[in-house]
Amino acid sequence: MSNFENSLNAFAEQKLASLEAKNQRRSLFAMERRYGMDIETADGSHLISFTDNDYLGLSTHPDVVNAAIEATRKYGAGSGASRLVTGNHPLYDALEEKIAQIKGTESAAVFGSGYLANVGIIPTFIGKKDLIIADELVHTCIHAGMALSNAKTLYFRHNDADHAAELMAEHRHNHPHAMIIVDGVYSMDGDIAPLIALGELAQKYDAWLMNDDAHALGTIGSGRGSAHACGAEHLVPLQMGTLSKAVGAYGGYLAASKPVIDFIKTRARSFIYTTGLPPGTIGAALKALEMIESNPTLTARPTQLAQHFAKSLQLPTPETPIVPLVIGAETDALAASAKLAEKGFKVTAFRPPTVPEGTSRLRFTFSASHRDSDIERLITACRKLSLGGAA
Repeated sequence: MSNFENSLNAFAEQKLASLEAKNQRRSLFAMERRYGMDIETADGSHLISFTDNDYLGLSTHPDVVNAAIEATRKYGAGSGASRLVTGNHPLYDALEEKIAQIKGTESAAVFGSGYLANVGIIPTFIGKKDLIIADELVHTCIHAGMALSNAKTLYFRHNDADHAAELMAEHRHNHPHAMIIVDGVYSMDGDIAPLIALGELAQKYDAWLMNDDAHALGTIGSGRGSAHACGAEHLVPLQMGTLSKAVGAYGGYLAASKPVIDFIKTRARSFIYTTGLPPGTIGAALKALEMIESNPTLTARPTQLAQHFAKSLQLPTPETPIVPLVIGAETDALAASAKLAEKGFKVTAFRPPTVPEGTSRLRFTFSASHRDSDIERLITACRKLSLGGAA
C-alpha cells in the first residue's frame, strides 16, 4: 500500500473513531420495503416502519408501480443525457404541468433531486453582493445552496418572523437583492413556517420568499403544501419541493412564474448538467400526483394518525404527520430505538449533526398506509417503554 493510501486510510479511521466515541457514526442496513410500511431486514426481521417519509404509501402502491413499469416499457430505463441534450422525454412536460397546477403557479421545473433543486435554485437568483435571511433550522441542502451563492447569509431564530424583520431592517439596504428561505414543514420538529408573516415581510422589503415543501406536499393544505395550508399562495413566489416523500418517487422541483422557470432551465447548473430522471420515475410521480390531487381523504389521514398517537401519549398536538420525541443524549435515543425494534417497530434515532447537540430524538412519521392496529400497538409499546407523557 502506498504512503498516500496509508495517509488517507489513517485520516478516515481517525475521523470514524471520533464519531464512534460520540455515538454519531452512521451505518447502512439493507431492508426490503412493502406496502403498508412493512419492512424486512437482512436478518429476516419484520418491522413496521414509523420512520419513513412515504407519507401516503404511494412508493409501493400498485397503481404507482404500474405507472412506472408502463413508462419504462415505452421510453426505456434511462433518459440518456441531460434534459437540454436528449433527456427531456415527453413525460416531463406532463409532470411539470401537474406540479404547477397543484401548486397554483404558471410553471414548474423538475430537477434530479430535492438536493439538486436547492443547490441550483438559490445561486441562480442570489449572488455574492446579495442577502439571504434563513430560518436557523433549514435543511442541510439549503445550506449547501446558500454557500454556493456566496451571499451574505444571516439566520433568524426558528419560526421567529419578528427576528427576521429585525435582520431585514438592519441589512436589506446594503444589498441589491434579498431572499428569505424556510422549510414549509420542518422535518425534525414537524412544525410549519409562518409563511404569511414572512411573505408580508418579503413584500415590504422587496425580497423573494422561498419555501422548501419537501415534507408538506401531499400532507397539508389538502395535499398542495404549506403555502396553501397557510393561505399564503400569493406570498411565496418560489415553491420548491421533492417528489421522493409523499409522492413516493424521486426528484425535486421548483414551482414559480414562467419567467422564473425559463431562467432556471437556462442557468441553474444542477438542472443543466444532470442527466434527466428515468422515465419510470417520472411516470410514477405523475400518477402519484394525480392521486394526491383527487383524494383529500388520503392526504388527510397521516396527520390524523399522528394526532391520535400524540394525544394518546400526551404529546403536543402535531400539525403534520411528524411527531418528534426529544430524548437528549445520543445513547439514550439509540437505546429507545433498539427497544422499539424489539417490539416490531422501526423508529430511527436522529442525532447530531442532523439535530442540535443534546436534542437527539425519535421522530415518528405516519403514513396513510399504516393500519389502525399498527398505531394502537405502537402506542402500547411506547407506554410500556415509558416513552412520551403517558407511561
